[in-house]
Amino acid sequence: MILTVTLNTALDITYRVPALKPHASHRVTEVIERPGGKGLNVARVLAALGHEVTVTGFTGGATGRTVQDGLAAVPGLVDALVPVGGPTRRTIALVDDRTGDTTQLNEPGPTITPAEWAAFQDAYEGLLATATAVALCGSLPPGVPVGAYAALVRAAKAAAVPVLLDTSGEPLRRGVAARPDIVKPNADELAELTGSHEPLRATQDARRRGARAVVASLGTQGLLAVTPEGRWRATPPTRLHGNPTGAGDSAVAGLLSGLVEQLPWPDRLSRAAALSAATVAARTAGEFDPAAYEELLPRIDTRVVMSASA
Repeated sequence: MILTVTLNTALDITYRVPALKPHASHRVTEVIERPGGKGLNVARVLAALGHEVTVTGFTGGATGRTVQDGLAAVPGLVDALVPVGGPTRRTIALVDDRTGDTTQLNEPGPTITPAEWAAFQDAYEGLLATATAVALCGSLPPGVPVGAYAALVRAAKAAAVPVLLDTSGEPLRRGVAARPDIVKPNADELAELTGSHEPLRATQDARRRGARAVVASLGTQGLLAVTPEGRWRATPPTRLHGNPTGAGDSAVAGLLSGLVEQLPWPDRLSRAAALSAATVAARTAGEFDPAAYEELLPRIDTRVVMSASA
């Protein structure tokens, strides 16, 4: 069983409009709702790939119940979310059909009490007993300690469960120091962590800070990985236009599935890059297009990186 942790779960709502104009009223042509938050996105992709996956994190209020109803409809997915008093947040994606651009509005999460955080930690440690890998994903809701991911990384390592960390800012800095097996920042998160905007140099620096392997999402330039086995870049064959929401989460699912299947690093990266690109191509934010994934997978260019200028 693969475990994904989403401390700041959400109900993702996508509105499509013919053209988004500031200071104007808009007629919405389509509304799509689905469970969201980075770890839930990862779990949905893992389930689609045929893996057994359990999700945990926090859920609360009527929005939380809607999220859980949506999770119940996903085959192969087990809901182990921990109830809290505050309401689960919503995120709004406004998709401009004319340009394909997306405007994102993210609500804050519920404030977590010390008792709720302690209850989650107990539940998490119990779930680790049957986990083959764990992904720690996304932002922290108010009330959760900034060092939360560092503590969860250490718990996973104590249970001998491989752990992937995908967050940003101070939670990322502290989490990396706890020595996760994989860290997956995007370009902005990587630069904030290391102070460098040169991808290979920054990725190598992030690894020196404690992570066993670092896989950086570089948008249209694909993925860059620095691992104990070597350094690779995986690049899609063409630039895809669409909604990038959830593309990084699909990459995490590819990396985790490749890890538990014991695939070589180049194959893990090709899968992750193909899933990420197929998510950009999908009509709904955070979903991946299976046909696009199958078409893209053999066309991903994964090659060894030899130097910082490569």
